[in-house]
Amino acid sequence: MTWKHFFSSSIGQKFLMALTGVFLILFLIVHAGINSCIFLNDGGATFNEVAHFMSHNWIMRFLEIGLFGGLILHIIKGLTVWIQNNKARPVQYQCNQPSKNSKWYSRSMGILGSLLLIFLVVHLNNFYVGTKIALYSGDQPHNLFEEMKEEFSNIGLVALYLVGVSALYWHLYHGFQSAFQTLGINHKRYTPLIKCIGIGYATIICLLFALMPIAIYMQWIK
Repeated sequence: MTWKHFFSSSIGQKFLMALTGVFLILFLIVHAGINSCIFLNDGGATFNEVAHFMSHNWIMRFLEIGLFGGLILHIIKGLTVWIQNNKARPVQYQCNQPSKNSKWYSRSMGILGSLLLIFLVVHLNNFYVGTKIALYSGDQPHNLFEEMKEEFSNIGLVALYLVGVSALYWHLYHGFQSAFQTLGINHKRYTPLIKCIGIGYATIICLLFALMPIAIYMQWIK
């Protein structure tokens, strides 16, 4: 089998999805770490400083291209795998009992992924676009922390973010272990450890992301 045939096969599609998934898992660690600077409660000074460095450093801007490439590829492969799975079984078995064969979140990855895509579009529109406009229009002053405070003063947006973070949690809960399994890292000795790490990772990352809008809306952070 050639590389072309491999990556166009269902196995190859899942392999690429797993690789891009691991890449995005690593990115979320960095993203959550930077955003957690707001918990220092220093008026956003540290957060703005770190955010300014990340947006102006040419290495980070180059890596950003790879990030968006990985994200787009992950979305495309996710949709491709979902379509292939539906085509493989267009008619449900008469005695199908999915609740006994798989967890609800593994059967709902398409829905969770769609919710995440909507959440991502809103997130980029609220925080990413303004930063780039300021950068590429003569590097105008841009206080991202104040922008966060303004956006998260809206209870509707806070609720939307919490829904998005909930979808992210279940996506990571299932996707973390699934990615390593697809990459061949699957053994009775260390699979339980990978599962525990995945649960801990999803919990910590999503708690941090959920606490940010809540803390700002409740004015615990000023």
